[in-house]
Amino acid sequence: MSVTLLSVGKRMPSWVEQGCSEYSKRLPSQWRFQIKELAQAKNETAELRMAAESKTILASVPNKSHTIALDNRGSNWSTEKLADQLQGWLELGKPLTFIIGGPDGLHDDVRSYANQLVSLSPLTFPHPMVRIIWLEQLYRAHSLLNNHPYHRAS
Repeated sequence: MSVTLLSVGKRMPSWVEQGCSEYSKRLPSQWRFQIKELAQAKNETAELRMAAESKTILASVPNKSHTIALDNRGSNWSTEKLADQLQGWLELGKPLTFIIGGPDGLHDDVRSYANQLVSLSPLTFPHPMVRIIWLEQLYRAHSLLNNHPYHRAS
């Protein structure tokens, strides 16, 4: 099983690298998890940047992958619902690819390509922080599925 996080933006601050590293190493080794950082476009307008980034993103999605794009237009789930979704994704037997766009968001081409859209929250988070939040949520969902005490239901 291959699980990839495609994320626009390189050279993240050290606190982002540390947070991603911490949660990445907690994920199951059989996931063969990797983060692929993609260059942020430097075009003049947000629309042109998103269009340029969409080409890079779509070219980087592994073949036959089930893709989940993190986007504010996506579904909002509880941790328990995310755990159910994760179980379903793992049962597909396909590589999983999670997509985080650049600071301007995702182009319509990426949203249309994705098998699913997921929203972390109606709040707006700093772009680099989304990586850490998503990795923590994947770890939390995995721990819930495996009856690990990390997740404490309210």
